[in-house]
Amino acid sequence: MHMPPPDAGVLARKSRIVERLLAVLPEDAVVHDEAETRAYECDALTAYRCPPLAAVLPRSTDEVAAVLRVCHEEGVPVVPRGSGTSLAGGALPTADCVILGVARLNRVLETDYANRFIRVQAGRTNLSVTGAVEADGFFYAPDPSSQLACAIAGNIAMNSGGAHCLKYGVTTNNLLGVTLVLMDGTVVEIGGAHLDAPGLDLLGVICGSEGQLGVVTEATLRILPKPEGARPVLMGFASNEVAGACVSDIIRAGILPVAIEFMDRPCIRATEAFAHAGYPDCEALLIVEVEGSPAEIDDQLARIVGIARRHDPVELRESRSDEESRRIWLGRKSAFGAMGQINDYMCLDGTIPVTELPRVLRRIGELAAEAGLEVANVFHAGDGNMHPLILFDANRPGDLERCEGLGAEILKLCVEVGGCLTGEHGVGVEKRDLMSVQFSPVDLEAQMRVKDVFDPRWLLNPAKVFPLEASGVRRAG
Repeated sequence: MHMPPPDAGVLARKSRIVERLLAVLPEDAVVHDEAETRAYECDALTAYRCPPLAAVLPRSTDEVAAVLRVCHEEGVPVVPRGSGTSLAGGALPTADCVILGVARLNRVLETDYANRFIRVQAGRTNLSVTGAVEADGFFYAPDPSSQLACAIAGNIAMNSGGAHCLKYGVTTNNLLGVTLVLMDGTVVEIGGAHLDAPGLDLLGVICGSEGQLGVVTEATLRILPKPEGARPVLMGFASNEVAGACVSDIIRAGILPVAIEFMDRPCIRATEAFAHAGYPDCEALLIVEVEGSPAEIDDQLARIVGIARRHDPVELRESRSDEESRRIWLGRKSAFGAMGQINDYMCLDGTIPVTELPRVLRRIGELAAEAGLEVANVFHAGDGNMHPLILFDANRPGDLERCEGLGAEILKLCVEVGGCLTGEHGVGVEKRDLMSVQFSPVDLEAQMRVKDVFDPRWLLNPAKVFPLEASGVRRAG
């Protein structure tokens, strides 16, 4: 992975830039000591690191605007950062950039149960949004695996999803409005506390734009009444392909579970050793959850179990209590941590049509064997959002490069079968050089023209998303 060299002029002006930042922010909100900036040298794509010129931690929209005005006048690149959980290098710094962290923007600003929305500062964590409303019988639907830590700002940047996105949609389906600060410090309001705003769908442009267009400081989110009840069923199968075919048949039958999650044998064994959830030792496992009234749950589960039986499951375990439900979900919620205990890994997120699951799972196994690496699969099967974990040894020379090569082949496969490069992790730097696999030069030019409108000088999160050769002239001014 290549990054452009830092701007020597910006590096030479560090003292002046820091002085100007300290003039608009409290001293504790500007991090510029070289040792302390290392806390921001990478996000969750830890294979690549670079301490930034400085990091700032504003507490309000006005402070964000003041920072951006300074950086705009000084020609300093700005990399917005939520909680640093990006798996695609979306918040990877460059040596000449200022990291703009929104973690201190964490307040609830307004709650309206009658109109079913909550307005929060964008640094608030995903899970704490539900925490603010659950006592009153509501919840916020998108639930990424990192929801305990990830920020709403990052969820908006990457259009994050989660296990329950099959029924409720991803961030864009639950986002009503944002306060956005442009690179020159202009503050704009897009959308609001209503179903749909008139005019151009600028909210749809902002959600998933990976910090390329502006810094989101506030978000108006849709909240929903808690369902009457929910219950999962656990299914074990003799092969990945059979489990994939079962998923396809459930969707084809017109049933809409709230979640369909997939795990294969390497992941099952790792999570069982880690969480002791009581999973069967099989080739593939599905967790399917439905919700509604007791009668609705019984009817949906009966139909799902009937479909599963046609695929000869090696285990079929329907939850009968809250404790059983908790244990069924325990391993899945622990999967990424469990895999991290046994291996270095790279987590991808290509998305495919559900009907292609059997073929893609089989081909991933073949590609892994050809590369001499192991792949563990754990993903949101209901909407085809793949999360292959490529296991490698970061201390073995050449292993990272082999891992990246295999990852590229898997993502190309996703596009080949009619899917796309990313479902919820974003492009960042991880998939930047694969964008031409999915998009033509004309497509990329159209996307870059949108960035031209919002950020004419290309100072916001440059060298991300677009292949460097495509964006080079623009980044050079």
